[in-house]
Amino acid sequence: MKREATAQGHSHRRTTYWGSENMAKVAFIGLGVMGYPMAGHLKAKGGHDVTVFNRSAAKAQKWVDAHGGAHAATPREAAKDADFVFCCVGNDDDVRSVTYGDDGAFAGMKPGAMLIDNTTASAELARELAEAASAKGFKFIDAPVSGGQAGAENGALTVMCGGEQGDFDAAKPVIDAYAKMVGLMGPAGAGQLTKMMNQICIAGLVQGLSEAIAFGKKSGLDIENVVSVISKGAAGSWQMENRHKTMDAGQYEHGFAIEWMRKDLGICLAEAKRNGATLPVTALVDQFYAEVEAMGGKRWDTSALLARLER
Repeated sequence: MKREATAQGHSHRRTTYWGSENMAKVAFIGLGVMGYPMAGHLKAKGGHDVTVFNRSAAKAQKWVDAHGGAHAATPREAAKDADFVFCCVGNDDDVRSVTYGDDGAFAGMKPGAMLIDNTTASAELARELAEAASAKGFKFIDAPVSGGQAGAENGALTVMCGGEQGDFDAAKPVIDAYAKMVGLMGPAGAGQLTKMMNQICIAGLVQGLSEAIAFGKKSGLDIENVVSVISKGAAGSWQMENRHKTMDAGQYEHGFAIEWMRKDLGICLAEAKRNGATLPVTALVDQFYAEVEAMGGKRWDTSALLARLER
């Protein structure tokens, strides 16, 4: 792989990983519902040399059978010689488990390599990883995503990044393989804080939409007819456009699971305690989601807030 040692980036110089083949050596850790297709886009659309790691080796082998590339037995082995190491796992503890330790990614990364964490985790963890990476001679970007499973499969995710400008400039062309929008929000942790804002907005929107649909049904209105009108005005939202039909039909076996939304809202509420923000609606909707979980809806889509109102 040919490399260009440096390139002019804004008012400073930065390292770049691009050569004439437009290819980087990439590791991807975590092949869940999001990571599996994201890694696939890095290989197929990005044209990168991809090695994957997953706790279930069978899942990693399945990915290799479908996409090519290679899989490794540990995060350390996957990260060896990689220019970029992507991580998309469950929570803070999961990120630490695949990053630190003798078999962690940091143990295998070469100087100058970059860890890009797509996990929705705490801003505190992002700052911790940025400091640890810097001490070891690595680069780090927190890069949580929004767009759900469909966005991951279609390579159309929104990616919210925290880190240094030069590192972002080097990473963005690689991230573009699975994204429709990639933005730098500020220093390490800013990507995670932006994702928190995203989830806070969604929680309130879905509860409002659920109440509106429940109200409309009680009033004897045709929900599809109503939404065809109000979705074109100030009430319109992605949730309304993409979820009203399944909500009206009582179908929730799809989309972003409530248990993961509650994990995200827990991160939001914990950060609010740290920074002094008040999140009364978010806290209330989190309680409503707990009720839906008690109804057996742990794996239901987040739009299942309507099911709680229709009990």
